[in-house]
Amino acid sequence: TLTAPAPFADETSCQCQAPHEKLTIAQARLGTPVDRPVRVYADGIFDLFHAGHARALMQAKTLFPNSYLLVGVCSDDLTHKFKGFTVMNETERYEALRHCRYVDEVIRDAPWTLTPEFLEKHKIDFVAHDDIPYSSAGSDDVYKHIKEAGMFVPTQRTEGISTSDIITRIVRDYDVYARRNLQRGYTAKELNVSFINEKKYRFQNQVDRMKEKVKNVEEKSKEFVYKVEEKSHDLIQKWEEKSREFIGNFLELFGPDGAWKQMFQERSGRMLQAFSPRQSPNSSPTRGRSPSRSPSPPWVINKTSPPSSPKAASASLSSMSEGDEDEK
Repeated sequence: TLTAPAPFADETSCQCQAPHEKLTIAQARLGTPVDRPVRVYADGIFDLFHAGHARALMQAKTLFPNSYLLVGVCSDDLTHKFKGFTVMNETERYEALRHCRYVDEVIRDAPWTLTPEFLEKHKIDFVAHDDIPYSSAGSDDVYKHIKEAGMFVPTQRTEGISTSDIITRIVRDYDVYARRNLQRGYTAKELNVSFINEKKYRFQNQVDRMKEKVKNVEEKSKEFVYKVEEKSHDLIQKWEEKSREFIGNFLELFGPDGAWKQMFQERSGRMLQAFSPRQSPNSSPTRGRSPSRSPSPPWVINKTSPPSSPKAASASLSSMSEGDEDEK
């Protein structure tokens, strides 16, 4: 497991102790020699270190079964002289390479054109680079003599990404990045922005913030309307359920066969029974009389047989009152 950045070349002093015998590519692919790794060299500017750089170094590291990858990084003076201005300075570029997992050693201030003395000093077996001719420093291909010596092994470029592509994106979207950095606290002087452009960028930032607020309000409004619609739907559904329940209870109580009708009929029957008179008996109970004689009215006095005594008269009045009660 890697726990530290790759060392610089002047810190290692070439730890290879075996005599540096020249290897062929076929021998290197077999993993020989066994007493030392195959020393592969890759160089470049490595400005704005990106995935294309890392993939090229990965290929260089895995060209042979047992390899040791040295990476040479050109200084600012050489780069500005032969290629142009860089975004990162040489110290930043050196340090970026040290933290790539495929790099075993970093060579600072690497030469623009590889000399036999440089190859011998670092005991380099092969040089890895893409196979496209690299014209620079008055030469059609700075790796021509390496190829003729049989020390060149090609790698594949990663399409769609390069330092030039990244710089092109920055230039194309310069206004966006300038406005963003103004928001983050950078001054117009640090960004090399004129007074007028600074005011324009700040005004555009305010417009963007206003648009963002309006967008947030619209989103919140849509969310509120959605919640209201959802609540309304729930309320309508509950209202329909309660309405059906109310109608069912109403019909159960007041319908044709409802409980209210039965209760009303029962109460009506009780009221009719309370207000109607009792039926009189068809015949009154009869006393033990003679069937040939009809009862006489109470006011008719029997003259033929007057009472012989006051006791007899009292008994006669008593029998009359009993007869009157029987008539009632």
